[in-house]
Formats: sequence, C-alpha cells, structure tokens
Amino acid sequence: MATPPDPQRLAAEKDLLRELEHAPAAKRWRGYMKFIGPGYMQSAMTLGSGTAASSLFAGAVFGYDLLWVAPVGMLLGILAMGAVSHQTLSTGERVLPAMAKHAHPVIAWGFALAAMVASIVWHFPQYNLAAFSLVDAAKTLGVDGLPPMAASVFVLAWAVLLSTIYGKSPRLVRVYERCLKYIVWGIVVMLLWVLLNTETDWGAVLRGFIPSLPEDRGGFRSLDLAVAGIAAAVGVNMLLLYPYSLLARGWGREHRGLARFDLFAGMLVPYALASSLMVIAAANTLGDVDIDKSAAVGKMAGVLGEVVGPVAGTLIFDLGMLAMALSTITLHMVCCGFVAMEWFGLPFGSLRQRLCMLLPVPGCLAPLFWGDLHVYLAIPTTILCGSMLPIAYVGFLLLQRSKSYLGGDRQRGLGGLVATGGLLVAMLVIIISMLARYA
Repeated sequence: MATPPDPQRLAAEKDLLRELEHAPAAKRWRGYMKFIGPGYMQSAMTLGSGTAASSLFAGAVFGYDLLWVAPVGMLLGILAMGAVSHQTLSTGERVLPAMAKHAHPVIAWGFALAAMVASIVWHFPQYNLAAFSLVDAAKTLGVDGLPPMAASVFVLAWAVLLSTIYGKSPRLVRVYERCLKYIVWGIVVMLLWVLLNTETDWGAVLRGFIPSLPEDRGGFRSLDLAVAGIAAAVGVNMLLLYPYSLLARGWGREHRGLARFDLFAGMLVPYALASSLMVIAAANTLGDVDIDKSAAVGKMAGVLGEVVGPVAGTLIFDLGMLAMALSTITLHMVCCGFVAMEWFGLPFGSLRQRLCMLLPVPGCLAPLFWGDLHVYLAIPTTILCGSMLPIAYVGFLLLQRSKSYLGGDRQRGLGGLVATGGLLVAMLVIIISMLARYA
C-alpha cells in the first residue's frame, strides 16, 4: 500500500483477466496461477504453531481420527473469506472504515481490537515453537546448551528487522516470503517422503476425514484438539489482514474470479495438504511413542530424522517449524500495524505505524514462562483466540446484507445464499465449538 502496483502492469493484468473470464476452465485456471498471492499469504499466516500443535498432537495421540479437523476448519474459512473478497473487490473500501460506516462503529472497533489482541496472544506460542526448533537444530549440529530465551531473542531481532522492511522494500519482502514458501513446502515434501516410507492404513486415513470425536487419551482431550484445529485454520486477525492484502495488490472487480481461485489454490490446498500430512506422519511415527505436552517437536524431529536421515531430516523439520513460526510472527506484526493505521490515522509505512507493529513483542518471553510446554502452548491460546471470531463474522454478515455498502453488487440467488450461508455456518460452528469446549 505504501508502494502501489505499476498502473500499466495492473491495466494489462485486468485486460488478461477479462479475457480469461470467458475462457475454458483449464485455460482460465492456468492463467490464474500466475497471479495467486493473497490466499497463499493467509496460508503462510495460519501455518504456524496452532496448526503444528493441533496436527502433531492429533496424529501422535489419536492417530488418523482427527484428520477431518483442518480441512473442515479451512473450508469454513474459505466460505467466509469468499464473501469478504467479493465485498472488498466490489467496493474497493478498506474493511474497518467500511464496517464502521455500514455496520456499526462498535462492531468495527471490536473487530479491530480482537484482531490486535489475537495477534499479541498468538505471538507467545509462535516464539515458543521458533525457540525450541532453533535449540533442537543447534543440538543436531553439535551445539548443546543453547538457552531457549537466547534463541527467542534471536528470533525477535530477526522479526523486528523484517517488520521494518514492510512498507519500505517490497522487493525484499518478496524475497523473504519466497524463501519461507520454499522452506514450508520443503517440510511438506519431507512429510510426504515419511508417509511413503512408513506403514499407512489408507482405509483408516479415509475414515479419518469423517467427523468424529474419539475418546480422550493420555491426558489429551480430543475436543480440545478439534476446537484448536478449527480455530487455527482461520483466525480473526487473518480476516482483518486479508482484505488489506487484496487492496495492496490493486485488485478490483476484474479480480473477483481470481480471488475465489486464489483462496482455493493458494490457501485451501496448501493448508489442507500440509496439516493432513503432518497428522498422518505423526500417527505413523509417534503413534507408539510416549508423547507428552513438552516433547512433541523434539520427538517428531528425531523420529523423522531416523526416516529421512539423522541430520538432514531433523534440520529440515526444525527449519520448517521455524519458518512456519516466523511467517506467522511477521504477519501478526503487520496486522497490528494495519489496526494502528486505522485507529490513529497513521500513514502506512510511517515510523509510528511501523512502531505499532512491535506491540506483540512481549511474546518473545514465552520460553521464560511456558518453556515446559514447547509447542503445546498453542492449543489453549488458539482456543482463546478462536473465541474472538464471531464479532468479525457478525460485521461481515451485516456488510453482506448492506444495500448502502454493496449497492448493485449485493449477491442474490445461489451466490448470495452461499456467501451469507457460509458466514453463518462458520460463525455457528465456532460458537457451538466454544460452548462445547467450556461446557
């Protein structure tokens, strides 16, 4: 948003999208693949400690029984974000001012506050995961005794450096995000390798995609992991960041079909694939291992190291976990910056706006207070942040029905039913899940 896209390039892009709109599906999808981005950005944001924790513990403790959780959670998120993309691309308005004007100021600023609080709370498990992944990687390389807090401070310094380039150097941001993309896909490939080189009960895998809650085992509640997995798929801060990422690319009406494809190819597919492979790999390798709330990352890395290679396998897994945490940490900070921009009227990329990105920094202290929980800290924090989602869904539902906001672009017929129904179902699932969790 600080450096808008080149007008000539954007105009050529829109002309191509108009042509693709009437092309056969296969040709249209191939054309769309050149432009996907915002959906992948959200996938990178949600592939963090919450997904890692819920997937690892689900597989290690309950085998394949909870494979359904991540795809269901992301599908609900895709339905909601499809409505959000239609609203944003039809009007070109920033989400918080639009919600304050066309829904209600209390809902808009409640949404903003929830997104900021969630970004701060979720920072703690990200630093826990990043710190202990670094410690384990250092141990693999022969460096024993690296203090978790020292690793966390290193991650903090790196995150602060990254936060300063957002709004200043789009080229460096693209290079950084491309590197994270390759590392995350590296761990997906490694997990696929593990799946192909371990015994997999494919019948049980298919049954695992049928929603059910197995009996609690070994001090773990299946309901907790299911609720955390659904809440980890789409967070309230993602719902705030997504429409800004669309506008930052200069997308408009011509991009509505592309946005729907982007959510499927850039968000649903990578997330469902990565989380499912993590559950299956954990079930295949850790199913017979005595797992507890403090050792999942180290044991998973060790077992995968035995399958892939004692050094390479462990390092790839640890670096993959680190990349997942770093991408999420960075985007949480960006989200806080957007809230500050709207709340205080700060120019995007200004010094004060970038300083507000540092609000979640206390999360680096997680290893000091909850070091014994390692990755499990993400389970209770994800459940807490998931409870904030309904206020966002209420705001988008009101915008979806607002004539003054959407005008002639207000969806009707089947499209309107899918958009409104998707938001309603996503909201109800979260509310019912939270009520069941705390009942």
